[in-house]
Amino acid sequence: MNELLTLDGVALSYHTAEGETEALKSVSFSARAGEFLSIVGPSGCGKTTILSVVAGLLKPTAGKVLLDGKPIGPPNGEVGYMLQRDTLFEWLTVSANTLLGLRVQRKLTEESRTYAMSLLEKYGLGEFADSYPTRLSGGMRQRAALVRTLAFRPRLLLLDEPFSALDFQTRSDVAEDVRAIIAEEGVTTLLVTHDVPEAVCMGDRVVVLSSRPAVVVKIIDVNIPGGPAKRRTDRRAARLSEEVWKELKRTD
Repeated sequence: MNELLTLDGVALSYHTAEGETEALKSVSFSARAGEFLSIVGPSGCGKTTILSVVAGLLKPTAGKVLLDGKPIGPPNGEVGYMLQRDTLFEWLTVSANTLLGLRVQRKLTEESRTYAMSLLEKYGLGEFADSYPTRLSGGMRQRAALVRTLAFRPRLLLLDEPFSALDFQTRSDVAEDVRAIIAEEGVTTLLVTHDVPEAVCMGDRVVVLSSRPAVVVKIIDVNIPGGPAKRRTDRRAARLSEEVWKELKRTD
C-alpha cells in the first residue's frame, strides 16, 4: 500500500503571555492508504495537537505534514475530523444534521445528498432520518456523527477519543460499529485514545508517544484479524497491550 499521510519531524510550540510551551518536539510517522492507526501517549503529551496539525487547524513550527505527497493546507473536506462528542444539533433532524456540513461548505449537490442519505440507510439510520437526535441511543448518535463526517468522502479520518463519553458496554458496541464502517468505506484513519486495549483492538498499528514535548517512541504492529470484539478475546491482544503499557511507562 502507498503512504497516504506522512509526518516528518513535526514540531509545534504554543506562545502565550506566560512564555513558550513546546507541545511536539519531532513527530514522524506515516499511514498507508486504508490503514487504521491508533495513537496513545501520556495525558497532555500532544495527541490532540497532532490531529489539529494533520487537520490543517494548526501550523507546525517545524517539519512537514503531507497528504499523498502534498502539504496539507487549510480544511477543505479531504480530512474529516470527528470530535469526542457527537455535536449533533438537537433542533435539526438526523438527515439535516448529516447534510449540515455539506451545506455550510457549499458542497451540497444532488449527488452528495444522495450519497449521504445512502450512508444513513446503509448503516441502520435510514428510518430515523426525519427524527431528532433525542430519539437516538448513544451508539446511534455516534454512528450519525460518523456518517456526517463520511458524507464529505474524506481521504483521511481523524477520531479524537470518540467513545470516551459512553459507558463500557455501549463503548464496546460502538467501537465495533465504527471500525466496521471505516473498514467498509476504506478510509485511512487516525484514532487518539487513552484506552490501551482499545488502541490495540481498533488499530492496524499503535503509535506510542512520549510525554510532552512528544516524540514517537515506538510503533507496534498489531496483525490480529477481526474486529475489536474478536480481538479482545485473542491472547495476542493482551500481550500487545502489555507491550504498549511498558513503552508508556518508559516515557514517565
